[in-house]
Amino acid sequence: MSIQVSPSTIGNPDGVGITSALVERDVYLTELLNSCQGLSIQVLEPELVGWVQEVRDRAAAWVRQYTLPTTRDEQWRFTNLSSLRQVGFQASAKAELPSAIGSLNLTEAANSRLVFVNGVYAPQLSAVAGLPDGLVVSNLARLPLAYRSRVRNYLAQAEGAQEVFTALNTAGLTDVAVVWVPKNLVVETPIHLVFISAPGESATISQPRCLVVAESGSSVTIVEEYTNHKDAKSAKAEEGKGVYFTNAVTEIWIEENAQVSHTRVERESVEAFHIGKSAIAQARDSRYICNAITLGARLSRHNLEIVQRGEQTETTLNGLTMIAGQQLADTHSAINLNYPYGTTRQLHKCIVADRAHTVFNGKVLVPKAAQLTDAGQLNRNLLLSPKARVDTKPQLEIIADNVKCSHGATVSQLEDEEVFYLRSRGLDETDARNLLINAFAAEIINQLPIASLRERLSKAVSPESQS
Repeated sequence: MSIQVSPSTIGNPDGVGITSALVERDVYLTELLNSCQGLSIQVLEPELVGWVQEVRDRAAAWVRQYTLPTTRDEQWRFTNLSSLRQVGFQASAKAELPSAIGSLNLTEAANSRLVFVNGVYAPQLSAVAGLPDGLVVSNLARLPLAYRSRVRNYLAQAEGAQEVFTALNTAGLTDVAVVWVPKNLVVETPIHLVFISAPGESATISQPRCLVVAESGSSVTIVEEYTNHKDAKSAKAEEGKGVYFTNAVTEIWIEENAQVSHTRVERESVEAFHIGKSAIAQARDSRYICNAITLGARLSRHNLEIVQRGEQTETTLNGLTMIAGQQLADTHSAINLNYPYGTTRQLHKCIVADRAHTVFNGKVLVPKAAQLTDAGQLNRNLLLSPKARVDTKPQLEIIADNVKCSHGATVSQLEDEEVFYLRSRGLDETDARNLLINAFAAEIINQLPIASLRERLSKAVSPESQS
């Protein structure tokens, strides 16, 4: 339900322009906002509590002026949020904690792991005993004193903060997973950030938040994972018993000559909704690698926004979406190259079965200042069913005149000749088709920097696991 009101009755504390003659107040969004703001801030230091509250209030004031997007908005044209609106979500920090994270554990990160349940830090499931000196892996409440003032320069400062879901997350901010890598520190151990949703009797919303700062000359590997901690068979058996909504935001700041390898895995329940934002800021000579794996949720969307803030920055984006049933998965990426000699490579692959629907919208912006840019973007899609749907829109916006840029998209099905060839080598038709599907996914899975995660996800994307 929505109510239209005159803009003259609404405050505008951030000076954000109101473009329409009438502003539609979104009652659903307002109720969602009020519920999220009802949660208390999990920060111990009074001065920081005051600052976080100011940040929350500013974001809330912005949210109140806007509505949830609809298919009339170009950026949401293929993703209908009406199914989300049909559910009344309540923010709740209460959850029954699992006794262990079991199959989520990564051998390589056994002592470098932060776990949050419904957005609340769970120290009993976390382990940070194996970290090198100087590296900070903590939640905001336990952040070392020396970093509490510095965090203000980064948290909630990234581009895209005025997207409605990002602002909603900030307005309900209670705690943050913080990874801070000091200058010139090369961290060999991967950092594992686990966000578990524990749905209750009523539909719940949780809003995880991450902040990663890699100071100049440093290097770190981050694995960010969203799940409800149930394997596929358990989740399927409990369909309809645990609807929840995860609205996550991650900010990554990469300073000069630093490198961040970032793997993001989304494997929520098939009844869940997931909206995620990754905002990346790269200084000159920095390198950022993202591997985004999307397997879960009834409706999911990942907004990935990268801003190159200096010369000779490198950005690599690998993505794999594999969905079935009536799932919808939307990936929107935007790479802003603002300086000369920037390099980007993007490969996003989708495997779509049954009546599932994937959306890919990738934008590369090359303004006049970004001379000698080298950018490549490709979206490849494999349809496994006549009812499966793909909407793809790779985009290049180039103003600079001395660049090397390319983009493209393909949509295909399994080739009968390839299946026939494998059957002629002794495989039955099912094994032949599965081998081809796994080979399609392997190009992305094999890019993951952690062996145990590669092994787990290889099993997860096998067609047998989807049945």
